[in-house]
Amino acid sequence: MAVRHRLIEASPDDVWKILSDVDRYGDWVVGTSRAELDEGRWPELGAALRYEVRIGPLTLHNRTVVRRSEPPTVLELEAHSGRLGTARIAMELRPWGGHTLIILDEHPLRGAGGALHNPLLDAAQQWRSRSMLARLARLCEEAADEGHAPVSPARTRPHAI
Repeated sequence: MAVRHRLIEASPDDVWKILSDVDRYGDWVVGTSRAELDEGRWPELGAALRYEVRIGPLTLHNRTVVRRSEPPTVLELEAHSGRLGTARIAMELRPWGGHTLIILDEHPLRGAGGALHNPLLDAAQQWRSRSMLARLARLCEEAADEGHAPVSPARTRPHAI
């Protein structure tokens, strides 16, 4: 299980704007590329995204569904990764002196991910979560500094895991 937190120098509303933007999903979620809306209105309850995750030479086709959405404070997702199973990703956004304290809690729910869960996978998940929060913070802080969304890094360079 990976629980991480980070102070983002942007308001919860500004952070929520990035979390709500389907086109920005691959900019902050490590390893994700080509995200697109599958159903519903992101990030409303029941909405879903389809996307690819690249791990070395492997490309996985995944789907993430919104399980809880309380703008701009709570977003909980269930990521479906085929044979690897599912994972719960919960984000809580707390106002913190004009900024946002985000708490990210990610852990396996079902399938091989849960059965194979071990300290080595925990360490990898901690690294991934730390990287995701750093990317999210950068996007939100740049947008807050400029008063608008910056050019997406995903459109200028591919993501690496």
